[in-house]
Amino acid sequence: MDRPSNPGELSFEAALARLEEIVRLLERGEAPLDQSIDLYQEGDRLKRLCEERLRSAQARIEAIALGPDGQPRGTVPFDGS
Repeated sequence: MDRPSNPGELSFEAALARLEEIVRLLERGEAPLDQSIDLYQEGDRLKRLCEERLRSAQARIEAIALGPDGQPRGTVPFDGS
C-alpha cells in the first residue's frame, strides 16, 4: 500500500483502513520484532489521527432546536454530553 510520508495527508477512511491492516498484521504475529514495533508506532499515530478527526467532525455537528410547538426553530451547537 502506498502511503503518504505524512499520515495527516490521509483521509479518515484511508487512515482507518491502514490502522485495521496494521492490527491484522500484528495479530498474526509473523512480523519480526523491529517491524512489529514500527507497525505499533504507526498504528498509534493513525489512532490519534482518527480520534482527532472524529472530535473535529463531532464539533461541527449541529442539533435542530425545536420550539414549544414542536416545529424547528433553528440549530444549536452539538452538545457531546
